Amino acid sequence: MVVETQIRRFDSIELESGVVIAPVDVAYETYGALNAERSNAILLVHAFSGDAHAGGVDKDGQKGWWENMIGPGKGFDTNKYFVICSNVLGGCKGSTGPISIHAATGKRYGMTFPVITIGDMVRLQKMLIDSMGVRRLLSVAGGSMGGMQVLEWAVKYPEAVASAIPIASTARHSAQQIAFNEVGRQAIMADPDWNGGDYYDGKPPARGLSVARMVGHITYMSDASMREKFGRRLREDNGIFEVESYLRYRGSQFVDRFDANSYLYITKAMDLFDLGQGAQSLVLALPKSRTRFLVISFTSDWLYPSYQSLEIVSALRRRNQDVAYIELTSNYGHDAFLVTVEEQAELIGGFLTRTIKEASRV
Repeated sequence: MVVETQIRRFDSIELESGVVIAPVDVAYETYGALNAERSNAILLVHAFSGDAHAGGVDKDGQKGWWENMIGPGKGFDTNKYFVICSNVLGGCKGSTGPISIHAATGKRYGMTFPVITIGDMVRLQKMLIDSMGVRRLLSVAGGSMGGMQVLEWAVKYPEAVASAIPIASTARHSAQQIAFNEVGRQAIMADPDWNGGDYYDGKPPARGLSVARMVGHITYMSDASMREKFGRRLREDNGIFEVESYLRYRGSQFVDRFDANSYLYITKAMDLFDLGQGAQSLVLALPKSRTRFLVISFTSDWLYPSYQSLEIVSALRRRNQDVAYIELTSNYGHDAFLVTVEEQAELIGGFLTRTIKEASRV
């Protein structure tokens, strides 16, 4: 399935801060077909470093980041569902972000780009979905930062979401999670080539961004998966540990596809996210709605540990929401949501089938 990323432009978007971005672009891809009733649409929302290319292969032969879950007969079965994925606001793969040209100045935004939130990202997604004529999504699903967006959708637009699937995620970052993100941000800003974010006409802060990605990638894996994959093995060609070589490769690869300023803005949006903020508790922040929930976590995920998913489940149950929870066994750490496919596909496929049946009774 060869797919092409599309761009939709809107006149403007008003952020939660009150700042207006005009115009604003959103990059997106679709898979499958929208039915006549426009009732089979599913929005997939990506994790921190993802983009709109979730399924199929692009013109360069690059597989989507969740290609093993999207397609005929897969977890998100494109014989049944119309699947949508968009690049988040603040990203660097087609949606408006720091790398974009500011219409008023004719220059790239850089660090003049306004602070964004998970809520702002979801607001742009809602504008995209509305423009497609979809009044109610069958489901919104995503892992990690994607799970934050799922929860934001369920709180801000409950009547537009029949079901929600937050995977390996949280209602708010812990101090440890914020700390890891701050190390990455400081690595970028300490790079002399960052130049206060004004590097687009020169040399990008490749060393800082590479180190930020290396730190982040450590948190995505588990001790068991790293031990199994690398151990203490040394490379024969240069005498460095295999894990060192792997991290350096991951860091350099990331520099080729991601913008350093987007790293700063998106990680800050994740840290600022707090679903219960402004309410007395997470329970009171959740609206009573007909939205059904499937919450998934993984045993070896120490970046977004299962207790954070259980906090969400507990709050939903106290609101008498329809919620199912499963902790899947995996040694892959946080990356499990991208790797542990068979069980996820079975769970999600069954959940979506039941959601359609429930929706038909309403």
